[in-house]
Amino acid sequence: MVPFSILDLAPVAQGATAADAFRNSLELAQLAERMGYKRFWLAEHHNMPGIASAATAVVIAHVAGGTKTIRVGSGVMLPNHSPLVIAEQFGTLEALFPGRIDLGLGRAPGTDQPTARALRRNLIETQEQFPLDVAELQRLFEPLAAGETFGQKIRAVPGLGLRVPLWLLGSSTFSAELAAQMGLPFAFASHFAPGELLAAIRIYRESFRPSPYLQKPYAMMGVNVVAADSDEEARRLFTSLQQAFLYLRRGMPGQVPPPVEDMEAIWTPQEKAMVEYSLGASVVGSPETVERGLARLMERVQPDEIIIPSHMYAQKDRLRSFELIAGAGERLLI
Repeated sequence: MVPFSILDLAPVAQGATAADAFRNSLELAQLAERMGYKRFWLAEHHNMPGIASAATAVVIAHVAGGTKTIRVGSGVMLPNHSPLVIAEQFGTLEALFPGRIDLGLGRAPGTDQPTARALRRNLIETQEQFPLDVAELQRLFEPLAAGETFGQKIRAVPGLGLRVPLWLLGSSTFSAELAAQMGLPFAFASHFAPGELLAAIRIYRESFRPSPYLQKPYAMMGVNVVAADSDEEARRLFTSLQQAFLYLRRGMPGQVPPPVEDMEAIWTPQEKAMVEYSLGASVVGSPETVERGLARLMERVQPDEIIIPSHMYAQKDRLRSFELIAGAGERLLI
């Protein structure tokens, strides 16, 4: 059984507000819990008008507080933060919602260079520091050793002894190698950077070293899935994500646009090729089309878990899509 999970960016549709996005995220998480999705993660991005999940720990508290059983976590960009602050934030979340919090760690800033500077981060130094910061974060969650007094080391309070599950995130082979060396689960961002997916998963599995945290490799892949009652309607809904990628590449990020009937009137052939490459790990269509597409991907990649972004314009379409995806997932198990 390959479990399905959801990656949410608290999308802000054109004409909507961040408050609308947060209400929608909670409603989606509650649906996900009812439909049997394994986890609900939020992604950290900054200075993006269409993404409201910048303060991931705060939004996680909002979602976890409105659900009961689903695991809730994040894609935190560790270079934007000190390990101690992240340990305290996620230690607090784990204390509030025990056994339900995940912490995914990426080494990108999740934004552009000027915004990275506004976050008071030195991008080059912090990316080079990433493996050390991950190890420091692990230590901050560890319990005190026998005979060790509290004053001997800096500890996260809350956080001390909680061992919040850590994941490494990546879109290249670097994080795959590091996750294998550290014996941690690995999530590959194939939903926007599919190019090195197969190589990264292969390297991760071949190089994996068992650890106290994980005894065998566990690889999750991101897949854009848009399901609707017909192939035509799903393709129309998918144009919101295509437009969002296009405008981001043009340096014009904005709120999530409504679907359009024809993308050919919007992008150039070069832009079309770029967007289609970036969104190559996508399955779009009716429930039957989605089922076949997911089956092909699962056979090709053999993921341990699939995480599905939820970047759509209308909340009703988003909810319906994840209902249909859950049904397709159930049929794949038969």
